[in-house]
Amino acid sequence: MSNTDTRKTEGSRRRVDVIVVGAGFAGMYATYRFREMGKSVVGVEAAGDVGGVWYWNRYPGARCDLMSVDYSYGFSEEIQQEWTWSEQFASQEEILAYANFVADRLDLRKHYNFNTRVVSAVWDDAARLWRATTDSGETLEAPFCIMSTGPLSIPKDPDIAGIDRFKGQLLRAQKWPHTPVSFEGKRVGVIGTGSTGIQIIQTVGRQAVELFVFQRTPSFTLPMRNHKLEPDYVAEMKRHYPAMREAMRNNPTGGTRPATSRPYFSLPPSQRLQAMEQAWINGGHTFLGSFADLLTNQEANDQVADFVREKIGEIVKDPKVAEALKPRGYPIFARRPCLDTEYYETYNLPNVHLVDVASDPIVEITEKGIRTQSGETELDILIFATGYDALTGALLAFDVVGRNGRTLKEKWKSGARSHLGIMIEGFPNLFATGGPNGPAALANLITIAEHDVDWIADMITYMEANGLATVEPTPEAEEAWMKLVVSLAERSLIRKANTWWVGANVKGKPQGLTMFLGGFHKYRELCAAAAQDRSSQFVFDRARESAAA
Repeated sequence: MSNTDTRKTEGSRRRVDVIVVGAGFAGMYATYRFREMGKSVVGVEAAGDVGGVWYWNRYPGARCDLMSVDYSYGFSEEIQQEWTWSEQFASQEEILAYANFVADRLDLRKHYNFNTRVVSAVWDDAARLWRATTDSGETLEAPFCIMSTGPLSIPKDPDIAGIDRFKGQLLRAQKWPHTPVSFEGKRVGVIGTGSTGIQIIQTVGRQAVELFVFQRTPSFTLPMRNHKLEPDYVAEMKRHYPAMREAMRNNPTGGTRPATSRPYFSLPPSQRLQAMEQAWINGGHTFLGSFADLLTNQEANDQVADFVREKIGEIVKDPKVAEALKPRGYPIFARRPCLDTEYYETYNLPNVHLVDVASDPIVEITEKGIRTQSGETELDILIFATGYDALTGALLAFDVVGRNGRTLKEKWKSGARSHLGIMIEGFPNLFATGGPNGPAALANLITIAEHDVDWIADMITYMEANGLATVEPTPEAEEAWMKLVVSLAERSLIRKANTWWVGANVKGKPQGLTMFLGGFHKYRELCAAAAQDRSSQFVFDRARESAAA
């Protein structure tokens, strides 16, 4: 089937080779890769354009906490050379401009139905294809369906009574207005102090007449130390992109951040302190590359956490506020490690107030603001920075029905199960990029996306070369992968924190660490080994014409 224009036709039925759900960086690359293989591709995207999470996240201070060199494509040397990043850590505006540049450069938009949601995806075993119905009433049919829905795409509100009562302006970080929001002269409240909340607080705190931060669980956050990129350095970087990309593919993080095998207690105390001080000065995620055992050795973790807590005490002038900002009760880096630009310094401003809801719980949201046990705080603007139903939320947001009418919701009722984070037993020819039980949020998502799409493309090429129509993992292969994921999780301190990494931020969601903790480099090796051992890892059905012959 040849490449075709895939614009939406309401109420129609359309047959293509590949359906791609999502126009973030994974979906964009999947659309390009399969088109270049000669496939007809239709993409479905709920947003009005490309960019994925960066299309929606336009809140003040929105910025990637991965370095620009990492958070960019490596598959096209032309794109690498033509695009120039301006900062070490790119802003939302620049990342979205980059996504638009890539979409223009590769002519991707013609393959997408924007402002469109998939409401169901059903496998037809007799026809050996997926039928995806959209909210426009269109039915898309294809033998292969690629779920590039992303680990962070289904926002969630806080579980607080009275949200609908608030008469002021209610803003959600994950669906920020596309028009400017003024905070001048406003009393602003923020609920949520994860990575997004931190970026909003450090920005809005310098604009609003008063800012009230309602903090339940403080996050460990480290200095970002962002800076403009000098032209000479950019030229060097562009010359050495190939070597850097190869290093990223062999790095546990999937990025260029240093990694070490050095245990914390292999250094004497003075050198450990010197290494931590240098990591604090360098900024970024340098800490995570300083010692190898911070997420497996509790005592090492405790000492690093104490170092960061001491820094908070040195920065924040009010001892009571400083103490409330010091995270306790969970290991450092067991929650997503945050990066900031003078976040703790923001609390030294006279107009910024910390409300510690651990000691003064929120009772309800009122017409005028937020009522805690100690009283009501009146607000003009209320911002929710309360995260996502992560990892599995996007795949469970619509009906996915596999072989014999079994739904994905039924299969995952006790927690997500997959093989390699890419395929699911009982759901033939359904592939996920950056899916649950893969490295997901623990490694560079664009590096993961390129790897996963290439792996899927290789699988489809193998099937076509061998007259095979369908593929799915064997139950044994999926079970073996899940045992590996669980065994790695049991050794990690990450499981000791109640975070979105383990599903703890969504009421009623099965708890568990649904990510592969062995590092991206090991993940690549295991995926390559599975591809070499296809006969024992996967079940294939032959194409009917081949079977008849």
